[in-house]
Amino acid sequence: MKNFLFPILVLMTLLHTGCKNNSEDPKSVLSQFFDAMAKKDILAARSLATEESKSMLDMMEMQLKLDSSSNNTNKYDKSQMEFGEPKIEGDKATVLVKPLNGGESLNFSLKKEKGHWKVAFDKSSMINMGMEKMKEKGINAMDSIGKDVDGIKNMSLDSMKKGLNGTLKKLDSIKQLLKKEEIK
Repeated sequence: MKNFLFPILVLMTLLHTGCKNNSEDPKSVLSQFFDAMAKKDILAARSLATEESKSMLDMMEMQLKLDSSSNNTNKYDKSQMEFGEPKIEGDKATVLVKPLNGGESLNFSLKKEKGHWKVAFDKSSMINMGMEKMKEKGINAMDSIGKDVDGIKNMSLDSMKKGLNGTLKKLDSIKQLLKKEEIK
């Protein structure tokens, strides 16, 4: 009987470890996320992203629908980048992604949700990535914001009105496109 149980236990252990989900490794999850984004598979990307990422992915999906010819997903081509090893601190991790063409490298954030690693592709995480890059380059974001506010203060009301009218026209165009999309 012992000779019979041992092979079964070994087989069950192998099956269990072989079926292990890649959501245990932040680097693997980020890689799968990039694959989904490169294929414009927003549904798959959503399953690999945090719950807070929903609105950002919704906007990307809308952009893809409005401009189906957009080739903007090339920036997620894994063959053009190198993924660093994850730095894990509790339920948060970062993975450095370096473009092979010499572009800017970025630290992508991941969080554990319900025991699985998920890519933090929400507005807050994107802003933090931008702030981190500014800090690396010696740019104080608060100084930049202060200069922008000063620029707005010095702007004439006519030029503000023109800018707002242009924005409103663009929003109306998007609204009309969305209505056409609903009719289909």
